[in-house]
Amino acid sequence: MPSRSVKSGKTPSTPADEDPHGSELDRYDVAILDELQRDARLSNAELAARIGLSAAPTWRRVKWLEEQGFITGYRAEIDRRRIGLGVFAFVRVDAERSTGSATKVLEAALRGLPEVIGCHYISGAGTFELQVMATDLDAFSRFATETLLNLPNVKDIHTSFSLGEVKSGAALPLAHLHKKK
Repeated sequence: MPSRSVKSGKTPSTPADEDPHGSELDRYDVAILDELQRDARLSNAELAARIGLSAAPTWRRVKWLEEQGFITGYRAEIDRRRIGLGVFAFVRVDAERSTGSATKVLEAALRGLPEVIGCHYISGAGTFELQVMATDLDAFSRFATETLLNLPNVKDIHTSFSLGEVKSGAALPLAHLHKKK
């Protein structure tokens, strides 16, 4: 994907109602991203009204943002407790070896686990930091001992449990996309 920067608050070189322009995100593109992060169920007409464009160019811009990979999907936020997922754990996985091939095998295994809702390479101690959901502590214990510890290349795991969520499902910050004058 080509690198894109953000135009300042200057008037675009083409009218706002035309197709997305050049290789830079402008204020309308950023406004679309901001609004859709808040409510991805907005109709195109509602989105257009919020960002100050008519429906047709708004639709073209959304399609362009999707095609370029800025928008990667849409999803519903579900209350985990309402569906019986009472345990949210952070699990640091220490790998046995850090060779490329061994790491790729472990990555593939982790991607295939529905209980793992997030996985990141980390610096410092450990290789991966996982976000894991389970119905209760017994279910988590079974998952940890019967599944995680038996994955290829896993040396050890270290777990911390969430005692309460302060913030989750947050939209990505977009302020850096607006250049300062």
